[in-house]
Amino acid sequence: MDVPIKYPGKLTLRVVLTCIMAATGGLIFGYDHGVSGGVTSMDSFLMKFFPSVYEKESNLKPSSNQYCKFNSQILTLFTSSLYVSALIAGLGASFITRMFGRRSTMITGGIFFVGGALLNGFAVNIWMLIFGRLLLGFGIGCANQSVPIYVSEMAPFKYRGALNMCFQLSITIGIFVANLFNYYFAKILNGQGWRLSLGLGAVPAIIFVIGSFCLPDSPNSLVERGCLEEAKRELVKIRGTTEIDAEFKDILAASEASQSVKHPWRTLMERKYRPELVFAICIPFFQQFTGLNVITFYAPILFRSIGFGSTASLMSAVIIGSFKPVSTLVSILVVDKFGRRTLFLEGGVQMLLCQIVMTIAIAVAFGTHGNPGTLPKWYAIVVVGIICVYVSGYAWSWGPLGWLVPSEIFPLEIRPAAQSITVGVNMISTFFIAQFFTLMLCHMKFGLFIFFGFFVVIMTIFIYKLLPETKGIPLEEMSTIWQKHPIWGKFLESDSTIENDKANSKC
Repeated sequence: MDVPIKYPGKLTLRVVLTCIMAATGGLIFGYDHGVSGGVTSMDSFLMKFFPSVYEKESNLKPSSNQYCKFNSQILTLFTSSLYVSALIAGLGASFITRMFGRRSTMITGGIFFVGGALLNGFAVNIWMLIFGRLLLGFGIGCANQSVPIYVSEMAPFKYRGALNMCFQLSITIGIFVANLFNYYFAKILNGQGWRLSLGLGAVPAIIFVIGSFCLPDSPNSLVERGCLEEAKRELVKIRGTTEIDAEFKDILAASEASQSVKHPWRTLMERKYRPELVFAICIPFFQQFTGLNVITFYAPILFRSIGFGSTASLMSAVIIGSFKPVSTLVSILVVDKFGRRTLFLEGGVQMLLCQIVMTIAIAVAFGTHGNPGTLPKWYAIVVVGIICVYVSGYAWSWGPLGWLVPSEIFPLEIRPAAQSITVGVNMISTFFIAQFFTLMLCHMKFGLFIFFGFFVVIMTIFIYKLLPETKGIPLEEMSTIWQKHPIWGKFLESDSTIENDKANSKC
């Protein structure tokens, strides 16, 4: 088997700044993640838009079952509606990305997000909220489809993991900032602070739009659109060397293969792309079924459900949110040294242990009736501590790797379509979690953590058996990892045998 080519070049300031600027697209995704759960736990927001939930939560209509206090499908629709439009946008963005470049898709996504954030901030009824959320979803779908691809194409192969993870780092920073804003804005403007929380989402979106206008197109995208000389010049700039012939030749070959593909969606279904398709579907699905987004979306609601006060629940979300960027930084520092598989496996074990402890802690205190009485302070500290360890395990494994690995394994000819599938599956799974979490908590009670723990076991085994290591492999040479893998290698070898048999039968 051929050894992957090691292209010359270095980590230039231009490529670092470019990748960091592009990765700020994660800010809008993260900010929305963090802000939605916080505002839905603010009494003034609930009174205005969800009075029945407010009455139940504030005990104006007493409910002895803490598990079911926030069980409202209209309330969860506020959070989950975004992911329906993000799914549609993510699928449609593959056309924009292929025809007009990654940068155009990023700009489009940022503009949608600005409009949605402002509409939410000025909302006077529930339908303004929902329509604003749909616009936010279009923005997130476009950004999530284009940014990981763009960063992977711009980054040198030796540093691709760390630079791509800046996208996840931006997501975690966005979540943390949103949690801080929720905590402070809940106390101001006579309870109207939620308007600031929602409306200020326009700020990172404006930064993203302006930054995207300033970014160059990736060499891969330029070659794909026939701008060969411009692609060469850009490759020289971002690699810091004139010795770019080998890499440019491979990009050109990949582009020629891409141009021969008239129907990338149909091509993606071919047997030879089956490994990539499996991971395009399974990684984003498993990423959501770690259960982490339950904490992200509904941490304040979850904490209020287990006896924390309103302000205490928002502060607990801030504390937990602070662990995410720190843990993601750890991942950035080690991913290109220890590899993707190591982080996936360690994170899975860490999350599973935390889910087991969390199940026991909630089962002992709440049982099945959901009425624990007065909870001691030490219990609250233990619960927050367990969740912080759980969040750290996710934030240096499935969080950043869930975006990194799909964006780097796809060949150019199917890259936009395959990334759209990744975004689509991510959004469908996120919609399911966001829409039905409070219903699941009401009926499954502490068993909800067992539910997610089961998926963590499955996904950890899946990675151990089926994912080859991708660190240090140039994008244009990524196909070699499947041929060398003990399981996928046999699968692809049998595919070659089938193709040869078909060819011989025609002769």
